[in-house]
Amino acid sequence: MIDWPKVRRIHLIGVAGTGMGSFAGMLKAAGHEVTGSDENVYPPMSTQLERWGIEVLTPYRAENLDRARPDLVVVGNVVRAVNPEAEAMRARGLPHVSFPAALGERFIAPRHGVVVVGTHGKTTTSAMLGALLHHAGRDPSFLVGGVTRDFDSNFRLGAGPHFVVEGDEYDTAYFDKGPKFLHYRPRTAIFTSCELDHADIYRDEAHYESAFEKFVDLVPADGFVAACASYESVLRIARRARARVETYAVDASGADWEARGLALAADGARFTLVRRGAALADVHLPVGGAHNVENALGVAAAAAALGLSPAEIAAGLAAFRGVKRRQEVRGTAAGVVVVDDFAHHPRAVEKTLAAVRGSYPGARLLAAFEPRSNTSRRNLHQAQYAAPSTWGGAAEVFLLRPAPTDRVPEAERLDLDAVTRDLAAAGQPARTFAAVDEMVPAIVASARPGDVVVAMSNGAFGGIWGKLLDRLRGK
Repeated sequence: MIDWPKVRRIHLIGVAGTGMGSFAGMLKAAGHEVTGSDENVYPPMSTQLERWGIEVLTPYRAENLDRARPDLVVVGNVVRAVNPEAEAMRARGLPHVSFPAALGERFIAPRHGVVVVGTHGKTTTSAMLGALLHHAGRDPSFLVGGVTRDFDSNFRLGAGPHFVVEGDEYDTAYFDKGPKFLHYRPRTAIFTSCELDHADIYRDEAHYESAFEKFVDLVPADGFVAACASYESVLRIARRARARVETYAVDASGADWEARGLALAADGARFTLVRRGAALADVHLPVGGAHNVENALGVAAAAAALGLSPAEIAAGLAAFRGVKRRQEVRGTAAGVVVVDDFAHHPRAVEKTLAAVRGSYPGARLLAAFEPRSNTSRRNLHQAQYAAPSTWGGAAEVFLLRPAPTDRVPEAERLDLDAVTRDLAAAGQPARTFAAVDEMVPAIVASARPGDVVVAMSNGAFGGIWGKLLDRLRGK
């Protein structure tokens, strides 16, 4: 345990990651002096860190610790034991801790932990619940994996009793290989989905599910779990909970929480919120897509368990503005809309494109995709990427070939040439490119007024959104 009242100066190694950067801002807001270091720093996190007044030292060097003079070092999970700052930290005997452990001790432990877990939808769901609690006057704290449009921030420190956090199943640190969310002290939980991801650390479906089994075991008997009934694996795992469990789903019948009369349009979704057959409220959710309606049902279930009324829930959902990099419109040029989304798992790609189609009925979609995550770079989901259904009827699919990496053995790498061939054979036009600067002119040549380009990646994607808009404007 860290003696937090005695900790004044804190240095974060790997500060430019979404979670670490947000945590740095939260530590600064709590009164600590904060510095950080990283190798690759780019928007939106670089912009946020600068705004919060947090100095970022780059690249990693032992000398950065001389400048930081920390009482405590927080180590991100991208940092390996051989990192020069990690080596210097250990050699100097500096107190150090992982980001999840520090977050759990410093901020969640004194509050009611509300943790959102699952393969998909964690960021939007946790941001939605945080915004809803704030709208209802509960003054929550939260930390999510994206910049919320309601607060223009990844985090908030409030005086209320609740702390909402996005619970990641990825490993914690080089010295703690367990899932991050095991440090988050859940009393209320939303379990959105469960299908194999993070293939670099989970060997198979059973291994992956075991992480969520451990999480569910943490929720106390007087706690609450909202479980998405659209996934049999979620229901199976949730059954082991000691806590009260209520289910939710858009499509699955028999769920406790449902959305009846669902209508999707350019201004979002409208539905009647129903719990166990009883209509509670009519809801307008401004963010589009059936998957976001499902997220809203989980939020409604958790919010009700926390004591919010149906009217407060409906009002909070209606006020929610979403998260940056989730169906975010980056701009319009020459009549073409350019949309940015974080999707990288094939299921997320499919749902994102379906949501965009609902927001732009009748528009042609052009889908650009960068397989950048440790899972999407592997052939684990080769068949799904090669299935036209994944691409939601896009007029054309543009794929970026990942740079070779020793982190993915050659025999396990996604074969984009085969994906392209299989898609073309099935009638789905698709092309693969070696670089973003080759892809951009091809997209612009294919685009015509009224089209929507959806560029999906969990990274910077070579700045494709700005390059597309510039090219469309003739720059």
